[in-house]
Amino acid sequence: MLELLDWLTSLPDPLLYGAIVLAAFAENVFPPLPADTVIALGAFVAARGNGTALGVWGATMLGNIGGAMFMYWIGHRFGLPWLSRRFPALLPADVSERFAQRFATQGMLAVVVSRFLPAVRAVVPPVAGTLGIGAVRAGVAMTLASGAWYGLVCVLAFRAGANAEALLARIAGQQRLIGAIAVGLTLVLGLWWWRRAQRQRPRGECGPSGERADD
Repeated sequence: MLELLDWLTSLPDPLLYGAIVLAAFAENVFPPLPADTVIALGAFVAARGNGTALGVWGATMLGNIGGAMFMYWIGHRFGLPWLSRRFPALLPADVSERFAQRFATQGMLAVVVSRFLPAVRAVVPPVAGTLGIGAVRAGVAMTLASGAWYGLVCVLAFRAGANAEALLARIAGQQRLIGAIAVGLTLVLGLWWWRRAQRQRPRGECGPSGERADD
């Protein structure tokens, strides 16, 4: 981390913002890239130079939404089976199918919530593209989630004082908290959808065993 911090510190402001844009873009294409770390440290460096929180946030959003919409286009252009074959590490078939079912049943709220989950948020744009969710709707949903998260990252970085290690630890803690909240909200939505589906099920409909539901 110290090497990355030293490198970012050596960059003039325009290149620092450019590095933030590239890191935010690449996060959607190469999920193992620690984009949150790069962006947090970039914001940390900018706060001690001539940078602004709004400038860092804007650069991050430019790269993040640009990368997300690029992957959305890839998903829309080639479809889910092709993506699962070509990018098995990013889009395992079972994971992609679960997300497709979630988006189909829970709508755009599922897109917003899923973008808060660090381990799976890179899956959201291509799967949204394969389902034919409108580009504007998907873009707005992903912008809301990314804007909120990276707004928090920028605020924490600009208030971090002089301790980069403490900044990253705090961001990791916030990430776990937000991830837990997102998982909980997803479970609540899933339960709500299941109960609604049960209520809408026609009375007397035969179950899997062939017996009537009201027997």
